Order: sequence, then C-alpha cells, then structure tokens
Amino acid sequence: MDSLVELFCAVDDFCKAFVPFWQQRLLASGARQCQRARQLSLSEIMTILIHFHQSHYRHFKAYYCEHVLKHLRAEFPDLVSYQHFVEFIPSALIPLCVYLRQCCFGLCTGISFIDSIPLKFCHNRRVSQHKVFGGLAERGKTSTGWFFGLAPPGLQ
Repeated sequence: MDSLVELFCAVDDFCKAFVPFWQQRLLASGARQCQRARQLSLSEIMTILIHFHQSHYRHFKAYYCEHVLKHLRAEFPDLVSYQHFVEFIPSALIPLCVYLRQCCFGLCTGISFIDSIPLKFCHNRRVSQHKVFGGLAERGKTSTGWFFGLAPPGLQ
C-alpha cells in the first residue's frame, strides 16, 4: 500500500498545481454551468486509473469491482459504484494526459521504436478510400504484404 500512497501524493500535488492553471485557461460558453461536488476527488480518480495500469488486471471492470471496491475501501472511503466511476473518467482525461506527459515519461533519447501491424482499413483494396493522411501517406510493400503509411521525415 505504500506505493499507492506515494502515487496518490504525487498525483495530488500535481492536481493542486495544475487544476487552477487549467481552469483559468478554459473557454467559457457563456451558459451557466453547475459544478456539483463529486464523492471522489480528481486526484483519487487519477490514482485509481494509474494504479490499474500498474496492476496485473487486464480489464478495468474486474480491477475496480474485484480489487478497488473490496480491498481499497480504507484508502478511498467515498468509493462509488463502477458505473458511476466510469462517468468520472472523461473529466480526468486531460489532467491525466498532462500528468503522464510531465511526470511519467522519460526524456527522449533520439531513438524511437515503431511497431507496425497490418490493419484491415489499410488493405490494398481500400487505399483509395483512406483520406485521413491524403497527400502525406504513401503505398509500400514489404515481405508481409502491401501497406499504406507515413514515411519518416527526410525519406519522402
């Protein structure tokens, strides 16, 4: 549990600094918006989401229902049902992405690894229909078949 406490402290410190900064820069629509207080804080939501990825569970529902609700009640006394927690996740997406980018990713060494997997929408028959990277992506062929993808900068 010490690692969970350390994780929560790091996430909570980040949220205390980031949330006011983020709220100042949000654009308002002009409509009045009601901000109800939640049972779980943003720090608790982010901690549970990060802890899931550090656990051995492969499915979030199993993790939340079998581990969090049963074994982490002392750490998170105001836990909500799984369905209610899932509704909180979108509100934590931007702070979670910023936290991961600033606090968890290491520095780039200049070496990148790319894992390519053939995708059905990139099949040779569908190349003319694929318009997302129109003008940038090109067709190519490898020993495993045809592909439609981006070339690294400088190799075009």
